[in-house]
Amino acid sequence: MVKINIICIGKIKDKYIRDGISEFSKRLSRYANLNIIELPEEDDNKGIGTAITKETERIIDALNKRNRSYSILLDLKGKLKSSEEMAEEIENISLQHSEINFIIGGSNGVDDELRKLVDFRLAFSSFTFPHQLMRLILMEQIYRWISITKNIKYHK
Repeated sequence: MVKINIICIGKIKDKYIRDGISEFSKRLSRYANLNIIELPEEDDNKGIGTAITKETERIIDALNKRNRSYSILLDLKGKLKSSEEMAEEIENISLQHSEINFIIGGSNGVDDELRKLVDFRLAFSSFTFPHQLMRLILMEQIYRWISITKNIKYHK
């Protein structure tokens, strides 16, 4: 069973998002060991650049604790893939790695240093989503990818 880490900045404030995350956590628990790692959000009153740097450092520290895992950064500048393509990609990654990290940066983004460190940069859309909502969207997609590879009646 693959271990999936979702490394993200900040806590979920809205109940409806927490409820959705809880639902997909439950569904995913049958197929993957899911671990959500919430890192503190930096106050940007000292400047957005400073906040981005500190949040990126926290993410890199979290990644360094998982040195043998495959890391995917959710990034507007990343590569777009279909659900079917990502299902196949995740299946192939899980054959070589027992642990996969998905990284969601803070609301101000991440440093290019992190973009260079990760194994893959994935764009979900050219739209901008709130980073808290993105966590729910990511979890739904992870479940969808697994349902595709395991022929679970979910993906249409």
